[in-house]
Amino acid sequence: MVSAIVLLNVQRGTIDETAQRLLEIDGVSEVYSVTGEYDLVALLRFQHYEDLADVVTGQMQQLPTILKTHTLMAFQRHSREDLQQAWDIGLE
Repeated sequence: MVSAIVLLNVQRGTIDETAQRLLEIDGVSEVYSVTGEYDLVALLRFQHYEDLADVVTGQMQQLPTILKTHTLMAFQRHSREDLQQAWDIGLE
């Protein structure tokens, strides 16, 4: 599974509209409105690395309300479930 985080700057007043349009794109699993330097954060998940380029440069950049993106590739997942499983090893 290929995962990426895309930080987005969008036109003023279009956060909700842009978030909804992003959720219509295959591979975009979640979109958050956030405070700080960026307006939205999109979480992307794909089976193939090549799909990432198509979505970010082909589909997301075609939305006229998106001004700028910054994409972060995830290479390892850490979660509370992973931590709990590590502590549970050998307890059965």
